[in-house]
Amino acid sequence: MNELFPIAAGVLVGLLTFRIAQPRLRAAALVVLSVLFGFAASAVSGELALSWGFLLIDIPLVFLAATATVLVVNRLRSAREASR
Repeated sequence: MNELFPIAAGVLVGLLTFRIAQPRLRAAALVVLSVLFGFAASAVSGELALSWGFLLIDIPLVFLAATATVLVVNRLRSAREASR
């Protein structure tokens, strides 16, 4: 149950960064927002009170969910454009 917030945050980060047109800026925003939301996920779940090591789980989890979201939205967008 504790890993739902990082995944949901990753989807949100992916949707936010997908709207950025420049690839370099999109990648930088993806990394920065993943770190911020990963830290927030550890703080909200109370894992930071136990160990800072949970950041090593939550930050990559947010990043992977965000990357997957960007790839899925990009694939859906190109499929829709190809069908026109």
